[in-house]
Amino acid sequence: MAETLELTVGERTVRVSHPDKVYFPQRGLTKADLVRYYLAVGDGILRALRDRPTTMERYVDGVEGESFFQKRAPKNLPGWIPTGRIAFPSGRYADEICPTEVAAVLWAANLGTFTFHPWPVRRGDTEHPDELRIDLDPQPGTGFADAVRAALQLREVLDDLGLRGWPKTSGGRGLHVFVPIAPEWTFVQVRRSAIAVARELERRDPGRITTAWWKEERGEKIFVDYNQTARDRTIASAYSVRPFAHAPVSAPLRWEELTDVAPADFDLVTMPARYAELGDLHADMDDHAFRLDEALDLADRDEREHGLGDLPYPPEHPKMKGEPRRVQPSRARRPAD
Repeated sequence: MAETLELTVGERTVRVSHPDKVYFPQRGLTKADLVRYYLAVGDGILRALRDRPTTMERYVDGVEGESFFQKRAPKNLPGWIPTGRIAFPSGRYADEICPTEVAAVLWAANLGTFTFHPWPVRRGDTEHPDELRIDLDPQPGTGFADAVRAALQLREVLDDLGLRGWPKTSGGRGLHVFVPIAPEWTFVQVRRSAIAVARELERRDPGRITTAWWKEERGEKIFVDYNQTARDRTIASAYSVRPFAHAPVSAPLRWEELTDVAPADFDLVTMPARYAELGDLHADMDDHAFRLDEALDLADRDEREHGLGDLPYPPEHPKMKGEPRRVQPSRARRPAD
Protein backbone atom coordinates (compact mmCIF):
# COMPACT_ATOMS: atom_id res chain seq x y z
CA MET A 1 0.00 0.00 0.00
CA ALA A 2 1.41 3.36 -1.02
CA GLU A 3 2.12 5.65 1.92
CA THR A 4 1.91 8.90 -0.02
CA LEU A 5 1.00 10.30 -3.41
CA GLU A 6 2.23 13.63 -4.70
CA LEU A 7 0.29 15.61 -7.29
CA THR A 8 1.52 18.74 -8.99
CA VAL A 9 -1.18 21.38 -9.40
CA GLY A 10 0.00 24.60 -10.95
CA GLU A 11 2.88 25.82 -8.79
CA ARG A 12 1.86 23.61 -5.85
CA THR A 13 2.66 20.05 -4.90
CA VAL A 14 -0.13 18.43 -2.90
CA ARG A 15 0.82 15.48 -0.75
CA VAL A 16 -1.87 12.82 -0.35
CA SER A 17 -1.41 10.54 2.63
CA HIS A 18 -2.64 6.93 2.53
CA PRO A 19 -3.94 7.24 -1.04
CA ASP A 20 -5.08 3.60 -1.11
CA LYS A 21 -7.45 4.07 1.82
CA VAL A 22 -10.89 2.91 0.69
CA TYR A 23 -13.47 5.67 0.94
CA PHE A 24 -16.41 4.08 -0.92
CA PRO A 25 -16.32 0.32 -0.18
CA GLN A 26 -19.31 -0.54 -2.37
CA ARG A 27 -17.38 0.63 -5.43
CA GLY A 28 -13.82 0.18 -4.19
CA LEU A 29 -13.04 3.87 -4.60
CA THR A 30 -10.12 5.27 -2.64
CA LYS A 31 -8.84 8.56 -1.31
CA ALA A 32 -6.63 8.80 -4.41
CA ASP A 33 -9.75 8.43 -6.57
CA LEU A 34 -11.42 11.28 -4.67
CA VAL A 35 -8.42 13.59 -4.99
CA ARG A 36 -7.92 12.78 -8.69
CA TYR A 37 -11.61 13.44 -9.29
CA TYR A 38 -11.28 16.93 -7.88
CA LEU A 39 -8.22 17.47 -10.03
CA ALA A 40 -10.21 16.43 -13.13
CA VAL A 41 -12.99 18.96 -12.41
CA GLY A 42 -10.65 21.45 -10.79
CA ASP A 43 -11.49 24.60 -12.73
CA GLY A 44 -15.21 23.93 -12.31
CA ILE A 45 -15.22 23.45 -8.56
CA LEU A 46 -12.80 26.33 -8.12
CA ARG A 47 -15.25 28.56 -9.98
CA ALA A 48 -17.93 27.49 -7.48
CA LEU A 49 -15.68 28.06 -4.44
CA ARG A 50 -13.39 30.90 -5.43
CA ASP A 51 -13.00 33.42 -2.60
CA ARG A 52 -15.99 31.96 -0.75
CA PRO A 53 -15.76 31.06 2.95
CA THR A 54 -16.24 27.31 2.77
CA THR A 55 -17.23 24.65 5.30
CA MET A 56 -15.65 21.25 4.79
CA GLU A 57 -17.79 18.13 5.28
CA ARG A 58 -15.19 15.54 6.24
CA TYR A 59 -15.28 11.73 6.22
CA VAL A 60 -11.80 10.79 7.38
CA ASP A 61 -12.65 7.06 7.50
CA GLY A 62 -14.71 7.01 4.33
CA VAL A 63 -18.40 7.15 3.63
CA GLU A 64 -19.25 4.48 6.21
CA GLY A 65 -17.38 6.23 9.01
CA GLU A 66 -18.25 9.17 11.19
CA SER A 67 -18.32 12.64 9.72
CA PHE A 68 -18.19 16.24 10.84
CA PHE A 69 -18.53 19.74 9.44
CA GLN A 70 -15.37 21.80 9.84
CA LYS A 71 -16.16 25.49 9.72
CA ARG A 72 -13.01 26.94 11.20
CA ALA A 73 -9.85 26.61 9.15
CA PRO A 74 -7.52 23.91 10.54
CA LYS A 75 -4.42 24.96 12.43
CA ASN A 76 -2.24 23.27 9.79
CA LEU A 77 -3.72 25.41 6.99
CA PRO A 78 -1.01 26.25 4.42
CA GLY A 79 -0.15 29.92 4.24
CA TRP A 80 -1.15 30.08 0.58
CA ILE A 81 -4.80 29.26 1.33
CA PRO A 82 -6.58 32.46 2.42
CA THR A 83 -9.46 32.64 4.88
CA GLY A 84 -12.54 34.79 5.25
CA ARG A 85 -14.20 35.79 8.50
CA ILE A 86 -17.91 35.05 8.72
CA ALA A 87 -20.34 35.87 11.52
CA PHE A 88 -22.87 33.34 12.78
CA PRO A 89 -26.40 34.27 13.92
CA SER A 90 -25.19 33.84 17.51
CA GLY A 91 -22.72 36.68 17.03
CA ARG A 92 -19.70 34.39 17.11
CA TYR A 93 -17.42 34.23 14.12
CA ALA A 94 -15.08 31.87 12.30
CA ASP A 95 -12.28 32.12 9.79
CA GLU A 96 -13.09 29.67 6.99
CA ILE A 97 -10.95 28.57 4.08
CA CYS A 98 -11.52 30.52 0.85
CA PRO A 99 -10.06 28.50 -2.05
CA THR A 100 -8.31 30.52 -4.74
CA GLU A 101 -6.42 27.64 -6.36
CA VAL A 102 -7.34 24.11 -7.40
CA ALA A 103 -4.57 22.89 -5.10
CA ALA A 104 -6.61 24.12 -2.11
CA VAL A 105 -9.46 21.81 -3.11
CA LEU A 106 -7.08 18.86 -3.34
CA TRP A 107 -5.52 19.78 -0.01
CA ALA A 108 -8.98 19.67 1.58
CA ALA A 109 -9.80 16.37 -0.17
CA ASN A 110 -6.70 14.87 1.42
CA LEU A 111 -8.30 15.66 4.78
CA GLY A 112 -11.29 13.52 3.81
CA THR A 113 -13.45 16.39 2.58
CA PHE A 114 -16.19 14.94 0.38
CA THR A 115 -18.52 17.92 0.16
CA PHE A 116 -17.70 21.61 0.04
CA HIS A 117 -20.29 24.01 1.47
CA PRO A 118 -19.49 27.56 0.32
CA TRP A 119 -21.24 30.59 1.72
CA PRO A 120 -23.10 32.74 -0.84
CA VAL A 121 -20.63 35.57 -0.22
CA ARG A 122 -17.03 36.44 -1.10
CA ARG A 123 -14.34 37.08 1.49
CA GLY A 124 -14.15 40.73 0.47
CA ASP A 125 -17.74 41.35 1.63
CA THR A 126 -19.23 38.66 3.85
CA GLU A 127 -22.40 40.57 4.70
CA HIS A 128 -23.92 40.81 1.22
CA PRO A 129 -24.65 37.58 -0.67
CA ASP A 130 -23.92 37.44 -4.39
CA GLU A 131 -26.04 34.35 -5.03
CA LEU A 132 -29.72 33.62 -4.53
CA ARG A 133 -29.91 29.87 -3.98
CA ILE A 134 -33.13 27.92 -4.40
CA ASP A 135 -33.37 24.37 -3.06
CA LEU A 136 -36.09 22.13 -4.49
CA ASP A 137 -36.39 19.32 -1.96
CA PRO A 138 -38.55 16.26 -2.76
CA GLN A 139 -40.63 15.12 0.19
CA PRO A 140 -41.62 11.47 0.81
CA GLY A 141 -43.79 10.26 -2.03
CA THR A 142 -42.07 12.48 -4.59
CA GLY A 143 -38.81 12.18 -6.51
CA PHE A 144 -36.43 13.72 -8.98
CA ALA A 145 -39.02 13.92 -11.78
CA ASP A 146 -41.20 16.05 -9.51
CA ALA A 147 -38.25 18.30 -8.73
CA VAL A 148 -37.61 18.70 -12.46
CA ARG A 149 -41.22 19.73 -13.05
CA ALA A 150 -40.93 22.31 -10.26
CA ALA A 151 -37.61 23.57 -11.64
CA LEU A 152 -39.07 24.19 -15.07
CA GLN A 153 -41.87 26.20 -13.47
CA LEU A 154 -39.28 28.00 -11.37
CA ARG A 155 -37.47 29.01 -14.54
CA GLU A 156 -40.62 30.80 -15.69
CA VAL A 157 -41.02 32.55 -12.33
CA LEU A 158 -37.43 33.74 -12.41
CA ASP A 159 -37.83 34.98 -15.96
CA ASP A 160 -40.90 36.99 -14.94
CA LEU A 161 -38.80 38.62 -12.19
CA GLY A 162 -35.93 39.49 -14.50
CA LEU A 163 -33.74 36.72 -13.11
CA ARG A 164 -31.89 33.75 -14.58
CA GLY A 165 -30.94 30.57 -12.78
CA TRP A 166 -28.34 27.87 -13.29
CA PRO A 167 -29.58 24.38 -12.27
CA LYS A 168 -27.66 21.45 -10.82
CA THR A 169 -28.44 18.17 -9.16
CA SER A 170 -28.17 18.14 -5.40
CA GLY A 171 -26.40 14.80 -5.50
CA GLY A 172 -29.51 13.29 -3.95
CA ARG A 173 -33.08 13.41 -5.27
CA GLY A 174 -33.42 17.17 -5.51
CA LEU A 175 -32.32 20.12 -7.57
CA HIS A 176 -30.60 23.39 -6.78
CA VAL A 177 -30.93 26.56 -8.83
CA PHE A 178 -28.41 29.36 -8.30
CA VAL A 179 -29.02 32.95 -9.39
CA PRO A 180 -25.99 35.30 -9.39
CA ILE A 181 -26.97 38.65 -7.90
CA ALA A 182 -25.39 42.01 -7.25
CA PRO A 183 -24.00 42.01 -3.66
CA GLU A 184 -26.22 44.88 -2.56
CA TRP A 185 -28.69 43.16 -0.23
CA THR A 186 -28.42 41.67 3.24
CA PHE A 187 -29.05 38.04 4.15
CA VAL A 188 -32.48 39.03 5.45
CA GLN A 189 -33.40 40.71 2.15
CA VAL A 190 -32.10 37.83 0.05
CA ARG A 191 -34.10 35.38 2.16
CA ARG A 192 -37.18 37.59 1.74
CA SER A 193 -36.66 37.39 -2.03
CA ALA A 194 -36.37 33.59 -1.84
CA ILE A 195 -39.65 33.42 0.09
CA ALA A 196 -41.39 35.57 -2.54
CA VAL A 197 -40.08 33.35 -5.34
CA ALA A 198 -41.13 30.24 -3.44
CA ARG A 199 -44.64 31.56 -2.76
CA GLU A 200 -45.15 32.50 -6.40
CA LEU A 201 -44.03 29.03 -7.43
CA GLU A 202 -46.42 27.51 -4.89
CA ARG A 203 -49.30 29.66 -6.21
CA ARG A 204 -48.74 28.36 -9.71
CA ASP A 205 -48.80 24.70 -8.66
CA PRO A 206 -50.21 24.38 -5.12
CA GLY A 207 -50.94 20.68 -5.51
CA ARG A 208 -47.29 19.83 -6.09
CA ILE A 209 -45.19 22.59 -4.50
CA THR A 210 -45.12 23.85 -0.92
CA THR A 211 -43.40 26.46 1.25
CA ALA A 212 -44.57 24.83 4.50
CA TRP A 213 -41.69 24.82 6.97
CA TRP A 214 -43.23 22.13 9.17
CA LYS A 215 -42.91 18.63 7.72
CA GLU A 216 -46.34 17.63 8.96
CA GLU A 217 -47.86 20.23 6.62
CA ARG A 218 -45.88 19.52 3.46
CA GLY A 219 -47.52 16.38 2.13
CA GLU A 220 -46.24 14.66 -1.01
CA LYS A 221 -44.90 17.80 -2.61
CA ILE A 222 -41.67 19.56 -3.52
CA PHE A 223 -40.59 21.77 -0.64
CA VAL A 224 -38.94 25.04 -1.64
CA ASP A 225 -36.47 25.38 1.22
CA TYR A 226 -36.27 29.16 1.54
CA ASN A 227 -34.22 28.85 4.72
CA GLN A 228 -31.21 27.74 2.72
CA THR A 229 -30.74 31.47 2.16
CA ALA A 230 -30.60 32.22 5.89
CA ARG A 231 -27.27 33.24 7.38
CA ASP A 232 -25.03 30.23 8.09
CA ARG A 233 -27.06 27.93 5.85
CA THR A 234 -25.12 26.57 2.90
CA ILE A 235 -25.72 24.31 -0.08
CA ALA A 236 -23.27 21.77 -1.47
CA SER A 237 -21.21 23.28 -4.25
CA ALA A 238 -21.34 22.20 -7.86
CA TYR A 239 -19.07 19.16 -8.39
CA SER A 240 -19.05 18.25 -4.69
CA VAL A 241 -19.03 14.54 -3.94
CA ARG A 242 -21.98 13.55 -1.76
CA PRO A 243 -21.71 11.04 1.10
CA PHE A 244 -23.65 8.12 -0.35
CA ALA A 245 -22.42 4.62 -1.15
CA HIS A 246 -22.38 5.13 -4.94
CA ALA A 247 -20.34 8.37 -4.70
CA PRO A 248 -22.73 10.73 -6.52
CA VAL A 249 -21.78 14.31 -7.28
CA SER A 250 -23.69 17.57 -7.55
CA ALA A 251 -23.74 18.05 -11.31
CA PRO A 252 -24.24 21.33 -13.18
CA LEU A 253 -26.92 20.94 -15.86
CA ARG A 254 -28.34 22.70 -18.88
CA TRP A 255 -32.00 23.58 -18.58
CA GLU A 256 -32.61 21.70 -21.83
CA GLU A 257 -31.38 18.38 -20.41
CA LEU A 258 -33.33 18.36 -17.15
CA THR A 259 -35.96 15.93 -18.41
CA ASP A 260 -33.38 13.54 -19.87
CA VAL A 261 -31.10 12.93 -16.88
CA ALA A 262 -31.18 11.22 -13.50
CA PRO A 263 -29.07 11.89 -10.40
CA ALA A 264 -27.42 8.47 -10.72
CA ASP A 265 -25.92 9.56 -14.05
CA PHE A 266 -23.37 11.71 -12.27
CA ASP A 267 -20.79 10.28 -9.91
CA LEU A 268 -17.13 10.33 -9.04
CA VAL A 269 -16.36 7.98 -11.93
CA THR A 270 -18.58 9.38 -14.71
CA MET A 271 -18.29 13.12 -14.11
CA PRO A 272 -14.66 13.55 -15.28
CA ALA A 273 -15.54 12.33 -18.79
CA ARG A 274 -18.60 14.60 -18.93
CA TYR A 275 -16.48 17.51 -17.75
CA ALA A 276 -13.77 16.78 -20.29
CA GLU A 277 -16.38 16.81 -23.06
CA LEU A 278 -18.60 19.73 -21.96
CA GLY A 279 -16.48 21.78 -19.58
CA ASP A 280 -18.09 23.73 -16.76
CA LEU A 281 -21.71 24.33 -17.75
CA HIS A 282 -21.92 27.09 -15.15
CA ALA A 283 -18.73 28.85 -16.25
CA ASP A 284 -20.57 32.03 -17.26
CA MET A 285 -22.34 32.58 -13.92
CA ASP A 286 -19.76 35.11 -12.78
CA ASP A 287 -20.47 37.20 -15.89
CA HIS A 288 -23.88 38.10 -14.47
CA ALA A 289 -25.19 39.95 -11.43
CA PHE A 290 -28.98 40.22 -11.42
CA ARG A 291 -31.02 42.54 -9.27
CA LEU A 292 -33.62 41.57 -6.67
CA ASP A 293 -35.82 44.67 -6.96
CA GLU A 294 -38.73 42.86 -8.62
CA ALA A 295 -38.54 39.92 -6.22
CA LEU A 296 -38.58 42.28 -3.26
CA ASP A 297 -41.49 44.19 -4.80
CA LEU A 298 -43.33 40.87 -5.04
CA ALA A 299 -42.60 40.23 -1.35
CA ASP A 300 -44.01 43.64 -0.49
CA ARG A 301 -47.18 42.95 -2.50
CA ASP A 302 -47.60 39.57 -0.81
CA GLU A 303 -47.45 41.26 2.56
CA ARG A 304 -49.57 44.26 1.64
CA GLU A 305 -52.29 42.53 -0.38
CA HIS A 306 -52.35 39.00 1.05
CA GLY A 307 -51.04 39.42 4.58
CA LEU A 308 -48.13 37.12 3.87
CA GLY A 309 -45.25 38.15 6.09
CA ASP A 310 -42.17 36.30 7.23
CA LEU A 311 -41.85 32.54 7.68
CA PRO A 312 -40.09 30.61 10.48
CA TYR A 313 -36.31 30.63 10.64
CA PRO A 314 -34.23 27.51 11.38
CA PRO A 315 -34.26 26.49 15.05
CA GLU A 316 -30.66 27.58 15.74
CA HIS A 317 -31.37 31.18 14.70
CA PRO A 318 -32.27 33.84 17.25
CA LYS A 319 -35.84 35.07 17.06
CA MET A 320 -36.12 37.56 14.22
CA LYS A 321 -38.29 40.67 14.01
CA GLY A 322 -41.62 39.89 12.33
CA GLU A 323 -41.06 36.15 12.43
CA PRO A 324 -44.16 34.05 13.23
CA ARG A 325 -44.24 31.69 16.19
CA ARG A 326 -41.65 28.96 15.81
CA VAL A 327 -43.98 26.24 17.06
CA GLN A 328 -44.96 23.03 15.30
CA PRO A 329 -48.67 23.42 14.44
CA SER A 330 -49.75 20.14 16.03
CA ARG A 331 -48.08 21.19 19.28
CA ALA A 332 -49.32 24.76 19.36
CA ARG A 333 -51.72 25.46 22.19
CA ARG A 334 -55.22 26.17 21.14
CA PRO A 335 -56.71 29.40 22.51
CA ALA A 336 -59.16 28.93 25.34
CA ASP A 337 -62.84 29.15 24.45
